[in-house]
Amino acid sequence: MASPALSQASTAFESDAPQTYDDQKFRRKALLQRAKEAPNSQDILLFLVAFRILNALSIRTFFQPDEYFQSLEPAWEIAFGANSGAWITWEWKNQLRSAIHPALFAGVYRISTELSKLLQLTPEYHAELLLASPKIAQAVFAALGDYYTWKLGERMYRRGSNEAWTATLLEKRRQISMGFAKIGGQIMIVLASSAVVDRLYYQHWTFPPLRFLYFNLAQSLSVHYGRNDWHYYLFQGYPLLLTTFLPFALVGLYQSLFYQGTPPTQSLLTTTIKRQLATSSLMVPFILSFISHKEVRFIYPVLPPLHLLAAQPFLAFFLPSNRTTRKRILLTLLLLANIFLAIFTTALYQQAPLTALSYLRSRATNDPHTATTIAFLTPCHSTPWRSHLIHHSLKAWALSCEPPLHLPPSEHGTYLDEADLFYQSPSHWLSLHLGRPPKNINEQQLRLAALETATGIPWNGELMYVGERGKEREKRKAWTGYLVFFGQLEKELGKVLSGSGYGVCWRGWNGWGHEDWRRRGGMVIWCLDEAEKKKWRERGEESRRQGESGWRTRVWWE
Repeated sequence: MASPALSQASTAFESDAPQTYDDQKFRRKALLQRAKEAPNSQDILLFLVAFRILNALSIRTFFQPDEYFQSLEPAWEIAFGANSGAWITWEWKNQLRSAIHPALFAGVYRISTELSKLLQLTPEYHAELLLASPKIAQAVFAALGDYYTWKLGERMYRRGSNEAWTATLLEKRRQISMGFAKIGGQIMIVLASSAVVDRLYYQHWTFPPLRFLYFNLAQSLSVHYGRNDWHYYLFQGYPLLLTTFLPFALVGLYQSLFYQGTPPTQSLLTTTIKRQLATSSLMVPFILSFISHKEVRFIYPVLPPLHLLAAQPFLAFFLPSNRTTRKRILLTLLLLANIFLAIFTTALYQQAPLTALSYLRSRATNDPHTATTIAFLTPCHSTPWRSHLIHHSLKAWALSCEPPLHLPPSEHGTYLDEADLFYQSPSHWLSLHLGRPPKNINEQQLRLAALETATGIPWNGELMYVGERGKEREKRKAWTGYLVFFGQLEKELGKVLSGSGYGVCWRGWNGWGHEDWRRRGGMVIWCLDEAEKKKWRERGEESRRQGESGWRTRVWWE
């Protein structure tokens, strides 16, 4: 027998008690009326697309490197060629990723470029279009995921049900897009399409999923990026994924798996679907727990099923007929907590990586014919790359973190990548690899010209490929016009750069602390450009004259 709360939560208007003919007639009429009043599918889809596009264009924060380096960077290379300056990571060189996903964004880049030419956009607006178009495309994919979550909710709980709407609204609280769509019998078509796209991208037949398993399991290369306890997904993954809705999801999982028989308030089909969703939601993290390196984003695909399972317990708990003053307060706090998390994660936390690149792009638009050289002295992949640098006149290099492909698994634990070596002793690394810092921009440019003469090729930062794929140029780093690093490194770099021509040109707030000590203290850009340094000093002086804390307040918060 189902609980009264669950009976009231179901919008099928069913009752646990035996029903008379009049009761059944009234219930059928109520269901028909509810179905007639429900919005049609087209309106729902248009709303979801509009919401997701608004959400995508309003996000101002950096979430995770793979959202750029496993999609937009290879997409940029596909769209604009091997010499376009995209950062192609080791996974792509070793065929661990399927090219079908970036191929979609490559098409978006090409269409955007042709549209920009047709409209004769200025370089600044062309860059903004290239920034926005992948976001809009991904927003459409996310909206389709939301739409099919809603459709499945209606299939489970009937058309126009509160549970279906609750599951959709729970999806809205999350700001990270994820795919969730029916594939059914079309899975072979998808695999075939992926194989063809991979053949075109890699120039030979390959099966990336098998390569992925070989590198990450047989060679244990994933451990290079961190090792987690076996219970990570249980005690950290699920709580981070569901946040305030964790209790309702757990109740939904329990009811779906351990309820004997079919509850009177739901059909056999609904019971079967819920058990399948619950089983999948537990099996995915269970299987992934066998891999040493774990991240909460690996289990994002189970979030829509968990929302569907949490919908009914959520409604049962907060049903108007059961809503006490305490529950009203709890519901208000729950909503406020999710609003705060949405604002914090999309507008405040880790905003500096994007605003720093916005500042650097402005250097290119102000003087598009002069090369602007940049060095990122940060943990690798701390900022997006060519997908946000955009302009070809921005030449940059960054610290790398390639895994130990050349070493046996027994030596992986002692391996240090370039970023590790740099952070062991930044001053020693800079002295060893770059030498004495230049006193002015003229000296820096003369040194760069000498490096180009010595190597016989134009210096272009960390461009990986010249000509045929696989033929790498010699990587040579040099002092650049702009240095980008996190604030915690500023004191030590200040000693290294003492007496040189470098000074502060920009400073950005990056949130209240960071779990990685190397990324604390905001983001700072030092440069050799006297005009930019003067502009920054004048900005600080103006803030002090007006009695505002300005950038000093930001530094204090960091």
